[in-house]
Amino acid sequence: MRKKSKPMVNSIPITKARVNLGALAKRIHLNKEYLILEKDGIPIVGIMDADELEDYLELQNPKVKRDIAKSSQEFRAGKGRSFDQLIAEFQPHKQARRPSKQRRKT
Repeated sequence: MRKKSKPMVNSIPITKARVNLGALAKRIHLNKEYLILEKDGIPIVGIMDADELEDYLELQNPKVKRDIAKSSQEFRAGKGRSFDQLIAEFQPHKQARRPSKQRRKT
């Protein structure tokens, strides 16, 4: 099993970030890093990848939180299903084909 590594968090002065913003944005996006911008040594703002921010904001929605809690509870209660069962639910039902009647040419 692969260990989950700690996220890379770096701090940088806002003035230095301003000069290197493009490179920092690329690094944050590609490496899934976090960046803390500081002013006079005081953390002011954090920067993260946009996809992760969207996930974070979605999790702030109370309905999403309830759905996740309900799903987790059902799984712990043994109501989960295997991957094969899940895929089978999405497969179109195959109907038995009836042999077609051949018409005679007269």
